[in-house]
Amino acid sequence: MTDFHDDEFESEFEGGEASFDGDQLELAERHALRRVAGMSTQLTDISEVEYRELQLERVVLVSVWTSGTEADAENAMAELKLLAETAGSEVLEALVQRRQRPDPATFIGSGKVEELRTIVQATAADTVICDGELEPAQLRNLEDRVLVKVIDRTGLILDIFAQHAKSVEGKAQVEMAQLQYLRQRLRGWGGNLSRQTGGRAAAGVGIGGRGPGETKIETDRRRIKTRIAILRRKLREMDAVRTTKRQERARHQVPSVAIVGYTNAGKSSLLNRLTGAGVLVENALFATLDPTTRRSQTDDGRVFTLTDTVGFVRHLPHDLVEAFRSTLEESVMADLLVHVVDASDPDPFGQIKAVRTVLSEIGAGEVPEQLVMNKIDVASDEAISMLRARHPDAVFISARTGEGLDVLRARLEERLPRPQIEVRALVPYQRGDLLDKIHHEGEFVSQEHTESGTLVHARVNPGLAGELAEFSQ
Repeated sequence: MTDFHDDEFESEFEGGEASFDGDQLELAERHALRRVAGMSTQLTDISEVEYRELQLERVVLVSVWTSGTEADAENAMAELKLLAETAGSEVLEALVQRRQRPDPATFIGSGKVEELRTIVQATAADTVICDGELEPAQLRNLEDRVLVKVIDRTGLILDIFAQHAKSVEGKAQVEMAQLQYLRQRLRGWGGNLSRQTGGRAAAGVGIGGRGPGETKIETDRRRIKTRIAILRRKLREMDAVRTTKRQERARHQVPSVAIVGYTNAGKSSLLNRLTGAGVLVENALFATLDPTTRRSQTDDGRVFTLTDTVGFVRHLPHDLVEAFRSTLEESVMADLLVHVVDASDPDPFGQIKAVRTVLSEIGAGEVPEQLVMNKIDVASDEAISMLRARHPDAVFISARTGEGLDVLRARLEERLPRPQIEVRALVPYQRGDLLDKIHHEGEFVSQEHTESGTLVHARVNPGLAGELAEFSQ
């Protein structure tokens, strides 16, 4: 990592389907695209498209180090590198400048922009990625001077979300976040756009210089605004379905547990271990965007739900938080949060802080939380000892090997909300359905089979207490 200082077509078609008419094959060949040999910029000129290597976007990373230690700056740059690679790029160089605050015009110091341009030209980079959310003017100024595409951290994360969104709702949420981000960053290129001009007020342009009344940028902004309104309506309709499911679980007094944590901390692996959900597990950032809810039960028979949620990251873009608010509400509505932390990460405490910041932002800061330190099979003994000292109530597990899962299950059983109403009832044998409800929704203290029915002593929720009232003792 280089340190800045503040001192200054190609394949030949074969005719499609087989034909017994040779003339037709020749006609197809005449209409096909033909490759011109020797025009490739690759050193090895390969004629078959199947064997050409995938060309990744070549990027240079740029960061401004404003606070914290050098280790913090390196960890932030390492995370940006992982984000860039997840988006499908090849990182050529990483540059850091130490400043009190980012430059308001070009993010990095104006004198360092020329150095960045030289590095971009020397490495033949396609893109510059800045570690921060840049103002539209900063993006424009930097792009104009470096002469390659410039994107910021927010645009990078939005791109990753767009690649990983699979469900209709996930795609709509990502599109809305992208449009909200893009709306403030539209720019016109060159003088080919129509302009609103006219009369003496327009420096004498006058007749013949007036545009149609709306510039292209204004047209684009209007279309984006219309599309965002359509997406909001669709997301409200989809959210109604999730709300109905939540209400059904609440009606049956089914406790809910939401698995939250930093991206790639192992949340989906833990859900699969606890419920056999079969959710995609991938060693990549933001592999899970769509929440998955599965039923599980404690050893004493109480049913609860486990929900895998989207992972968080430092400085999660505000537009994404807003777009995914309905999805993130699974955490707000939960009875318990299982906060999964990657114990092998260089900065697990930074992960914990970042996740809690987002939870507070969405209104889930007061929900009871159980810290779970994952990946202890690959974490160092020193890191585990440090985490135990700072968080003695945490559960240490490995979702990959299964180590510590029994302890976690016992902790969940202990911390799940218990029914509050204590009842004693003689339930007739023909009402076995009530006993089944007590088994799944309540908690037996004792039960005894008599001639007249089953004498039960149990703790249940208010709804079930009402059903048992006629048999109370």
